[in-house]
Amino acid sequence: MRPHSFGSRFIAAALAGLLSCSLVSAAESIQAAAPASATNKTEHVMIRVQTAATVGEPLSGRLLIFLKPGTGAKEVDSDIFNISATQIAAKDVSDVAPGASVLLDADDIAFPAGFSHLPAGKYQAQAVLDVDRSYNYGGRNKKHWISDVVTINWTPGGAFPAMTLVRHPEEDPRRIAERKAILAKVKPDVVREEHFTSPLLSRFWGSPKQLNAWVILPPGYDNKVNKSYPTVYWTHGFGGNFDYSLNSGLKIRERMDSGQIPPMIWVMLDESIPQGTHEFADSVNNGPWGAALTTEFIPYLEQHYRMDAVANSRFLNGHSSGGWATLQLQVNYPKTFGGTWSTSPDPSDFHDFTGPNLYAPNANIYHRADGSDYPIMRMDGKVIATLSQFSRMEEVIGPYGGQIASFDWVFSPKGEDGKPLPMFNRQTGVVDPKVVAYWHDHYDLANIVQKNWATSGADLQGRIHLYVGTADTFYLDGAAHRMQAVLDGLNAGAQFTFLPGRSHFDVYAVGDDKSGLTNQIAKEMYAVARPGVSWGKP
Repeated sequence: MRPHSFGSRFIAAALAGLLSCSLVSAAESIQAAAPASATNKTEHVMIRVQTAATVGEPLSGRLLIFLKPGTGAKEVDSDIFNISATQIAAKDVSDVAPGASVLLDADDIAFPAGFSHLPAGKYQAQAVLDVDRSYNYGGRNKKHWISDVVTINWTPGGAFPAMTLVRHPEEDPRRIAERKAILAKVKPDVVREEHFTSPLLSRFWGSPKQLNAWVILPPGYDNKVNKSYPTVYWTHGFGGNFDYSLNSGLKIRERMDSGQIPPMIWVMLDESIPQGTHEFADSVNNGPWGAALTTEFIPYLEQHYRMDAVANSRFLNGHSSGGWATLQLQVNYPKTFGGTWSTSPDPSDFHDFTGPNLYAPNANIYHRADGSDYPIMRMDGKVIATLSQFSRMEEVIGPYGGQIASFDWVFSPKGEDGKPLPMFNRQTGVVDPKVVAYWHDHYDLANIVQKNWATSGADLQGRIHLYVGTADTFYLDGAAHRMQAVLDGLNAGAQFTFLPGRSHFDVYAVGDDKSGLTNQIAKEMYAVARPGVSWGKP
């Protein structure tokens, strides 16, 4: 699911905490109202959105209106940590000329319900035009157009004020300073940038496609000296990107500089694409990312860097969606890698897909057999979002790029329209058993390991290491227990560590060190590549 960082808008929400109880109460009353489809067309709330004459060119994209109770906000945005607090309405627009306007029906595509169900009160709203369809993955960026925040004294049946797209979002000066400080550390003896054009991916897409990575070098690395190093292939989770990979890599270099972890080369891979995260899986929708990595990019890197270039010195590490990516790479390419240390991975056994059993008769991703909702997020023992809420909000923001839709892009077969077939109906939650059968055969890792154990078992023996919190925010501990049961039944020598009370976001913490688990993982990797060799600090 999500990585250590949720991306700019999500981490900001995490740091700010949940909104006040009064806002939640207002939002819950909205959510309890009838769905938009139940309203009469004449009652729909219509919102006029204009483009400023100064925008310079016709604009196209996903037009979004965000609205929540209160006053004084500098921006109005969604918040998955308080998912029902913000109303969202959407419409696709095309070639809106400077100074022209469009009319958005705020009861047509809306979450959690159409705006006509708003109770009377004071609200604040903001319009955003997502011109590159990236909002679901990374939130607002400098390409988007936004309006000023408007305050509305709303009375049911009243008129909604017009809004004008007038400027691009302003970047937080602190983030600019942080990025500048990070880039100042990019020096040839510390980190090198790699962009590799993949023949496999380029043929698949019909245009040049690249694998992108930052190569973090160990202290004292000299490409002219006949000394090689073990290599770790790391990748981020959902919401991460190339910049996030760099920042994570530089922190690992600091640990090597201080002697906390042994000297190794770390390849910080970027797995983000417009459709979400490709997770280095070989997919009929996203392309052969696993094959491109293992048969093209890794050989290229091993030609240009002093890597050991043997399976027993190639390791994998990733968290969340990156945890699933590294787990599946080890499972599907067991002769390439010498072990994975995957943390809080996305579901590896689809008998527990963050709760729902996809294989159950009449399976439903939203509701249990007794009609109760499946949760998708918890904090401090309390449910803060359901699968239904999460999926419906994501679909309103856009048809792709979100976490739930990204699963379809990785796992599903293609439909007749060339798009991935959805695993479940977004309105009802009903699971499509034919699509699930495809998921089972190609991406259920527990099934793949069990099915292929006779041929791959020797290469997987003792090479799977998995860490997850027993209070994982996204309920990912359930699938991990099932995966462990399968591997234990095969006597696979796998190491599963369930950390009591840990969530999705503190699983790496050791004492006061928020990323202390990195030290343990790196030492275990080095011991595999250099058994009995002392590297420095014990």
